[in-house]
Amino acid sequence: MSEVKSHEFDNFLQRSAASYRLFLLYGPDRGLVSERAGQLAGAFGIPLDDPFAVVKLDATQLQGAGGVLDEVNAIGLFGGEKLVWVRGASAEKGLAEALQILAAEPPAGSRLVIEAGDLKKGAALRKVGEANRTVASIACYSDDVRSLHALIDKELSEAGLRISPAARERLVDALGGDRMASRNELRKLALYCRGKEIVDEEDVLGIVGDASAISVDDAVDAVLQGDTDALLHAMKKITTSKTPPFLVLQACLRQFQQLDVMRAEMDASRQSAGQVIASLGRGLHFRRKPIVEAALKHWTAPAIRRELSRLQATIYQSRARQSLEESLVIQNLLAITIQSARR
Repeated sequence: MSEVKSHEFDNFLQRSAASYRLFLLYGPDRGLVSERAGQLAGAFGIPLDDPFAVVKLDATQLQGAGGVLDEVNAIGLFGGEKLVWVRGASAEKGLAEALQILAAEPPAGSRLVIEAGDLKKGAALRKVGEANRTVASIACYSDDVRSLHALIDKELSEAGLRISPAARERLVDALGGDRMASRNELRKLALYCRGKEIVDEEDVLGIVGDASAISVDDAVDAVLQGDTDALLHAMKKITTSKTPPFLVLQACLRQFQQLDVMRAEMDASRQSAGQVIASLGRGLHFRRKPIVEAALKHWTAPAIRRELSRLQATIYQSRARQSLEESLVIQNLLAITIQSARR
């Protein structure tokens, strides 16, 4: 098994990528999957603008294993190495079979790069990639805080800009859901601040959109406040930025788990919602504390646990039926939002 964890990719690209012929990239951050596939393709020394050396395929249009095998094994018209680049992979049985055949005997004159979405642990394509040492399986998960700081420094320094601490904090809050969206927002910010030396907080507020979990928080807050219009608006921003709707479910589940603990403390110690927030809500952003405090006053412990069961069931359903993920998420979050409004 040649599994490359998300934070190991840069080192892998510099030291080990050249020794592999087969690459599988997957994860919820589609922008990061696409960016890393492009970095791999550019590292092989194959001219990417040569249509005879680079073949790009859409996984949804492949029929069986033959299409990929034929392209990988075909000899280029003018010789030299060949790159077969497959995009949009998910649960295609033929693609998994082709990768299994190639993994047993990797091609000598070609390289295969497969871009996939958020493959489950037992997905056929991921199982083949992780079970064979000849395949480099590269996980692509959303940027953590350290990665975001590095991305901010890289993009702004290339534009000759520095950034104030307050502006950096704002940026970290606003980025991270999708690497490509985050990079585009930073480049837009750099263009907006052209001619300046330091990016300040007002610049970030003025130009940077929601490319991350900030929209996820907006969705969770809309659920707690019983605001269906705000929820639909937040979900629209989330899908537009290519942030997986599943992340909203996870964030909502964590929020209701926190409410469950806080409400139990309120009932056991007879404390007010404000007192419990002060002791157990230290990790909450100060702007969200009034929203959570209001929810604590209106949600009873049995009602919170009922919605926790609903969220857990929805998470299972969205994983089992990924084609309906977005509809399932919105439908169930709307149901909880309506319950919040009634309270």
